Amino acid sequence: MALSPLDDYPVHQAAQVMRHVATSDRNFYDRYYFNCHPGTDELMLIVGLGQYPNLGVTDAFACVRHADLHRVVRASRELGPDRMNTEIGPFRVEVLEGLKRLRVVLEPNEHGLSFDLLWEGTIPATLEPRHFLRWQERVMFDSVRLAQTGHWSGNIRIGEEDIPVTPDRWQGTRDRSWGIRPVGEPEPPGIQTKNAGTFYWLYTPMQFDDHAILCIVQEDERGRRMLEEAVRVWSDGREEEYLGRPEYRPVYAPGTRDVVEATITFSPPGGKPFDVRCTPILPVHLMVGTGYGLEPDWKHGMYQGEGPVVQGVTYRLPDDAARMWGMVDAVGRFEYDGLVGHGLYEYWALGPHPSFPE
Repeated sequence: MALSPLDDYPVHQAAQVMRHVATSDRNFYDRYYFNCHPGTDELMLIVGLGQYPNLGVTDAFACVRHADLHRVVRASRELGPDRMNTEIGPFRVEVLEGLKRLRVVLEPNEHGLSFDLLWEGTIPATLEPRHFLRWQERVMFDSVRLAQTGHWSGNIRIGEEDIPVTPDRWQGTRDRSWGIRPVGEPEPPGIQTKNAGTFYWLYTPMQFDDHAILCIVQEDERGRRMLEEAVRVWSDGREEEYLGRPEYRPVYAPGTRDVVEATITFSPPGGKPFDVRCTPILPVHLMVGTGYGLEPDWKHGMYQGEGPVVQGVTYRLPDDAARMWGMVDAVGRFEYDGLVGHGLYEYWALGPHPSFPE
C-alpha cells in the first residue's frame, strides 16, 4: 500500500489507503460527465473523465458536435498513487466548491479542440437511485450517481474559431457516478452470451427557469422496469417533489430507432398528471470515438501505456453517418404547462423490446 495526499483527509471508508477501493472487482470506476450547449442546434460539447483504480488507469475525452463536425480528443495514462491528480495530458477537472462549482479544462493541443470552462450548478446536486443489475449471476452494474443542471462560462476553441461561453446562454447537465459497470479490456463472455442484449434507456435531466426535472427509464427485453426516477428539484433548495412512475412514449423516424419526438407523462401522487413534450434538437453519438465501447482499441479503462497518450478523431456528417450509432446524447427541448426548458435527451433502444414487435 502507498499513501497519497487524499489520505490526509478524514474520508476513509475501509481499512485501505485511499488509492485502493473496498472492492477488488476490476470494473470499479469513478467518473465525471459534463455537457455544454446553448439550448439550440448550434453546438454540443460532452466531456468525461474517469478513474479505474483496480485497472490502474485514468482517461478522459471531449466530444464536440458543431455543424457537420464530430470531433473527439481523448487521453489516457497510468493512474498512479495520487487519485486527487485529475490531469491526463491536456485534460483536468478542478473542484472549486464541492457540489457547486467546477473547472473543466482541455489545454490547446494539435487536435483542434480546446476549452477552459467554469461550471456553476443551478439546483442542488441530487443523488439518483442506485443502479443495480445482475445478469446471469454476475453483478454487471452496481453504482450511484449524482445529477445537477447548471450554467457555463469561459471559452471553447474549435479549429481557428473562438466561441465565448457566457452563463446567460450556455447551460448543461453534469453527473458524477462511481461503482461497478463494465470497463477496460473485454472479458471472456462465458454465460453472458445468453443475455438478450437489450438496453432500452432514457435519461432526461431538464432545466427550467426555477427548477429541473430529472427522469430515468430503463427496461429489459420484456418491458420490465429495471430503473426509474422522476423528481422535480427546485433551484431554491426546496424538497424534491416525487413525480410518480414516468411513462415514456417515443416516436421513431420510419424504419429506424432514431427518436424524433417523445412524450413523458408524470403522475405525482395526489396531484394532477402532466405531459412533457420532448424534442431532440442536436444529436451527438456519444459512443463514437469517446471510449464508451465501439472502438476495440480505445475503451474506458483500457490500458494504453504509461502515457499520457493523447489522440484526436474527426468525422464529418453526412459522409461518416454510417459510423454514428449507439447511445445518443442530444440537446433536448422540453415543454409542459406553458414552460419551455432545455437539457439532455439521452436514449438508446438496443435489442428486443415490446415496443418493437418483430
